[in-house]
Amino acid sequence: MNDSGRIGPIEWAVAARPLPGQDASGDQAIAVAVGPGAAVFGVIDGLGHGPAAAVAARRAVAVVGEHRGESLEAMVTHCHRELASTRGAAMTLARIDFTTSTVRWVGVGNVAANLVARAPSGLATSSSALLAGGIVGSESLRVHSSDSVEMRPGHLLVMTSDGITDDHLDAVDFGAPAETIAERILREHCRVTDDALVLVARHRGTL
Repeated sequence: MNDSGRIGPIEWAVAARPLPGQDASGDQAIAVAVGPGAAVFGVIDGLGHGPAAAVAARRAVAVVGEHRGESLEAMVTHCHRELASTRGAAMTLARIDFTTSTVRWVGVGNVAANLVARAPSGLATSSSALLAGGIVGSESLRVHSSDSVEMRPGHLLVMTSDGITDDHLDAVDFGAPAETIAERILREHCRVTDDALVLVARHRGTL
């Protein structure tokens, strides 16, 4: 399951696959415009794997799409209510503001998000999402988004479900398109015991 596109100055791509032997994946991605000046990206990881996990994740994607103009905290709260009848999910959402070249994010569970830049020695992680404990839909949550972090042209936002190993940033090639980066991370760093998904968003610098 691959997808890609562009929203404003952001080139984005998703590479994903279900747990081997399964048809449905509990890992789903979000890439939606918020008017002309911003976009929301996210990764939802339905608890476990298989059809029930996919139901939870797809429902969260739909809720975020319906409430994309609200705050990150509000979107997670809406998902928490909607997913109460499902097995629940982990999720991280990031809002990129084009006019201020900043990103804010909120995370619940174990969906990693890192803002990375090219450095003389290779890669430098500018910022990482702070992840709150809990499960969206099945536990009481206290959700707080991060302060805004500068996202300059050339920066990459890399978001991964826990089906991707922690050393996945080793596979980032800044000279490659976002689609190639996402596909390589999935190919070289996916776990065979879970669904896996990578979302890469690159700031291209021009609308």
